[in-house]
Amino acid sequence: MMGIVPQLLSINNYYYRRGGSETVFFEHNRLFEQAGWNVTPFSMHHRLNETSEWDRHFVSDSSAEGSESALSKAARAARAIYSLEAARRMRAMIAASRPDVAHAHNIYHQLSPSVLVELQRAGIPTVLTLHDLKLACPAYKMYTRNEVCERCRGGALRNVVKNRCIKNSTAMSALVWLESTLHKWLDIYNKTVTQFVVPSRFFLAKFAEWGIDTSRFVHVPNSVDVDALIPRGEPGDAFLYLGRLVPEKGVDTLVRAAAQARVPLRIVGTGPEEPMLRQLADSVGADVTFCGYLSGSALHDAVCSARAVVIPSQWYENAPLSVMEASALAKPIIGADIGGIPELIRPDETGIVFRSGHIDSLVEALVRVERMPADALKRMGLAGREWMRAEFSPSAYRDRMLSIYRRHGVAAGVPVENQLAVAN
Repeated sequence: MMGIVPQLLSINNYYYRRGGSETVFFEHNRLFEQAGWNVTPFSMHHRLNETSEWDRHFVSDSSAEGSESALSKAARAARAIYSLEAARRMRAMIAASRPDVAHAHNIYHQLSPSVLVELQRAGIPTVLTLHDLKLACPAYKMYTRNEVCERCRGGALRNVVKNRCIKNSTAMSALVWLESTLHKWLDIYNKTVTQFVVPSRFFLAKFAEWGIDTSRFVHVPNSVDVDALIPRGEPGDAFLYLGRLVPEKGVDTLVRAAAQARVPLRIVGTGPEEPMLRQLADSVGADVTFCGYLSGSALHDAVCSARAVVIPSQWYENAPLSVMEASALAKPIIGADIGGIPELIRPDETGIVFRSGHIDSLVEALVRVERMPADALKRMGLAGREWMRAEFSPSAYRDRMLSIYRRHGVAAGVPVENQLAVAN
C-alpha cells in the first residue's frame, strides 16, 4: 500500500533568482520535488517572480515605490518587525497545504519572523537556513565603514545606529536596531525554529563566539550540479572576478594587485563601485575589461576562458556559490582567507588562498598562477571539479537535509519508490 507523500512548505522572501540564497532555495525545492515530495512555496509577490499555483497565498510586495507618506513608512517599518499580513497568509497556507515540515531561507523584513510563530503554533517542525549573520549582526554582514566589524558582540546592538550600518542612514539603521532588539528580547528565533542549518563551518563557529546557543545548529554545505557544468576550452591569460561591485568584495584590492602583477583582469558584474573601479584601473594602469552582467552560457564561457577565478572578499563570506560553480567548471580558484571561502579551496590542489585585503599576498598568488603551465592549471581545475562532485553534490545535500527532516519524524510515510529517489 502506498504511503503518504510528504509535504514540504518552502519559504523565502523572493520567488525569483535574485541572489545566492534564492539559488539555494530553488535548488532545494527542485531536489525534493524530484524525490517525490510535494513542495509548496510561500513568498512575497514581486513583478519578477516565477509563476506558482500557490501565489494567491503570497504576501503583498513590501518594496517602497515612489514617494511614501509618513503613515506608509511607519506601516512598512512595523511590518518589517512583525508582519500581521504574513502571519494571516501563513495561517491560510498551513490550512491549504497541510505541511509535514517547513523550511525557511531568507525571511527578514519582507515576511518577518511572524511566519515562524504561526508554524510553531501549528506544531510544524521548522528548519531555517542561515544564509547570513543576521541572528548575530543586525546589519547581516559584520562589515561597516569598509572593514570587518564585530562591535555589536556582547549585545551592544546600538552600534548599528551609531555607525549607520544600513545604507549609511540613521533612520534605517534605527529601524533595524529596533527590529533586532525586539526579536532578541522575545527570543523569537530560538522559540520557533526546530533546527538551524549553516552552510559554512566558519559561520557556525562565529555564532558560537557571539554567545549564541548552537546546540540545534548543523552544518550543511551548499551543493553544485557538476554534471550540468561542462568545462571547455584551454586556460586563457586573463583572471576573472564575478560578483557584485560593492566595497566588501575587495575588487579594488584585486585591481591594484592585477596592475602590480601585470596580468589582465576581467570583471563580470555590476554595482555601485563600478565608476570608482573604472577610474582606479585607469589611474594604476591595470589591464581591466569590465564585462557587465553575464548569465547562462555567456557567464560559463567567461569562466572557462579565464586562467583562474579570483575571490578577493574582505568580509565574512558564507559559502559563495561562485567558488563552487567555478570549481565545477574545472577552473582554479584564488580565494581570500576569510569567512567560509577557505573551506571551498584545497590549497595547492584546487587553488590558492591569500591574505584577505593584502595586495602583496594577492600579487604573489596572481604571479604564481600566471607562470603555471597549462597542464598544471588543468590538473588543478580538474581536482576542484572532482572534489565538488564527491563532497558537494545535489544528492549529498538532499540526503543531509532529509536526515534532518527524519530526525524530527517527517519522512516516515514516504513511499518506497520515493525513498529510493531520495537516496540516489
